[in-house]
Amino acid sequence: MKKFCVLLSFITIFSANIFSQSVENPRVKWFVDARYGMFIHWGLYSAAEGIWKGEKLRNNNDYAEWIQYRNRISKEEYIKLVEDIDWDNVKPEEWVKQAWKAGMKYVIFTSKHHDGFALWDSKVSNYNVGTYTNHKRDIVKEVADACHKYGLKFGLYYSHWLDWEHPYGWDHTKEVYPVSQEEYDKYWQEKVIPQIKELLTNYGKVDIMWFDMWINHKSTIVSKEELVQLKNLIRKLQPDCLINSRLGLSLKEDPDVDFLTMGDNEMGRKVLNFPWQTPVTIAKSWGYSAYDNNWKSTTTLLHYLINNVSLNGNLLVNIGPRANGDIPFEISQRLDYIGNWLAVNGEAIYGSSAFELPPEMHDWGRITFKEEDGKSKVFLNVYNWPLNKKLTVTGIKAKPEKVYFLADKEKTPIKVNFNEIVNIIDLSLPQPDPIVSVIVMEFDKKPETESDLVAKNEYGGFSLTPFNYVSLQGDKSRVMASNFGSVPAHFVVKNKSEYKWRIYIDEPGEKNISISYGYGDKGKGGNIKVYLAGKTLNKEITNTGLFVVEPGNKRRLTDYKSFNLGNVKIQKPGYYIVTVEITPDKGKEIDFQRIWIE
Repeated sequence: MKKFCVLLSFITIFSANIFSQSVENPRVKWFVDARYGMFIHWGLYSAAEGIWKGEKLRNNNDYAEWIQYRNRISKEEYIKLVEDIDWDNVKPEEWVKQAWKAGMKYVIFTSKHHDGFALWDSKVSNYNVGTYTNHKRDIVKEVADACHKYGLKFGLYYSHWLDWEHPYGWDHTKEVYPVSQEEYDKYWQEKVIPQIKELLTNYGKVDIMWFDMWINHKSTIVSKEELVQLKNLIRKLQPDCLINSRLGLSLKEDPDVDFLTMGDNEMGRKVLNFPWQTPVTIAKSWGYSAYDNNWKSTTTLLHYLINNVSLNGNLLVNIGPRANGDIPFEISQRLDYIGNWLAVNGEAIYGSSAFELPPEMHDWGRITFKEEDGKSKVFLNVYNWPLNKKLTVTGIKAKPEKVYFLADKEKTPIKVNFNEIVNIIDLSLPQPDPIVSVIVMEFDKKPETESDLVAKNEYGGFSLTPFNYVSLQGDKSRVMASNFGSVPAHFVVKNKSEYKWRIYIDEPGEKNISISYGYGDKGKGGNIKVYLAGKTLNKEITNTGLFVVEPGNKRRLTDYKSFNLGNVKIQKPGYYIVTVEITPDKGKEIDFQRIWIE
């Protein structure tokens, strides 16, 4: 049968050197320690709330800050939104105070978004907040002053590539009605360069300039020379100011760029050894949208933060205040909870980084790590509290000097049993936090690890999959799920192939082996052999049949079924290699999913 699927490259085997955070210049040190910041999208678009003359924003992404472009609003009409902002009640200090309460360490404020309207009293262009308010407001200054008051790092978002106000600034209609490179450079020299000079001259120390060109400069009108000019200006005026990769120059193209910005709401998936950050919305829109009710849960946001830190990354969480300055309750509620969590567990986040084990090795949560005060601390961020009251940690080749809950100020020792490379932690004590509880494993020195193991999961078994093998000979393609996740990840095996996994068995005895695969063709498909502890188990590949994803859906998919191969007696604790040899018959295709050992 034909299947729609996404091909991925085979898994990376982790080595110790990729886990450490590389900080190649001193200006970025505070950033990788801070880990957590606030993005603030606020401007004229906040007064529209994603609605124009009764019509919803013309795009399903609900990006309300794009309403001028999406709903084709003229500049003359758009500027009237300034009259709908409740200037007497807009207090930027409250936004910064919320960041401080939430445990955030820096703030990025949208000084000029794509609409071209400057939120400071710019002398470069009269299209600014000072011109249109009485008395004159300078929102950039108010945010800067508040950041300095609350001890937060101060950063500015500036839309350099897009500007819908300047006649030669870029908007996407210019793909139809082009401007020349000379005309675009006129915009650059008349507006971008002098406004950046204002921002870096008039507001004290600026810690980050955050740009927003999400495509390579080779694909649009901005020239590399213009980007280098802008970067050099920042380095001249404020040498310690960080610059993100959405300037339009990647870290690879220009190592003087300080950190990588992932795609919007793109969470980390693997350990990166350089500084990086994910910008994330709490709902869908960045600016406030009255229609946007797709709120991410507190649990989701907290997991995002922990996950990124466990991969050496930062999280930048956006708020979109309303036109009266209010932060929506759904936002403040979530940030307050995370702030309270960080007040207790912040040591696992601030200044912490990846640990030398694969991030998804354990199914109960994520691990972060730091070295301080002569101690090495492994933080177990437990998402899923084990029902059997035992937490199994595989891969650390030492027994910790001490284990305790980070929430416990007394650091009351928790019992732990150690067997060569497995630590089993006794969790008979009450769970400290209903969302994420943090357990500290404290060592006198950084422990050695084994990172090429499959860990025992929460249910006491080993799941050997296309994501955690250590070697293969033969077909290397891996296929991800399709049809709403109804098809599991699997190897597509067309030729004789051999796959190996490495496990540590701490409890000897009879181990049951089962295997899961899909084979939708007629007749015999070939043979599967599993080798473990000197024993060979055989399985003839037979048809697994078809299944229907949903009632009434005429599409039929190859079924994936599990087959019990038998038992293998393990005589003693130790490391074991599990080998699977798959031999398809000529012209046959086997979708191998997993082995399960318990």
